Amino acid sequence: MNIAVWDTYVKREDGLQMHFDILVPSSLKDTDQIYEFANQYLNQKDFKVEDVRTSRCQFCHIEQATEETVRAVAKKGFDIIEFENCY
Repeated sequence: MNIAVWDTYVKREDGLQMHFDILVPSSLKDTDQIYEFANQYLNQKDFKVEDVRTSRCQFCHIEQATEETVRAVAKKGFDIIEFENCY
């Protein structure tokens, strides 16, 4: 499965900047849906963040999905890779 990687930066209420990737099927082009996936992920956090639409969330590249990502996408439509200040 080819997966589209959306590089995302969101500012937390404490001033730290989160960095994570949203992984979705490469056929998905609807940015509103991608933002909704980001919000689903962010709503699970114990801290508040700025709106994803006012943050930086942009298509980065397409790559081959790992088995773990394929399972996550089949279950919930997306996967997340956390990089910075996501905890």
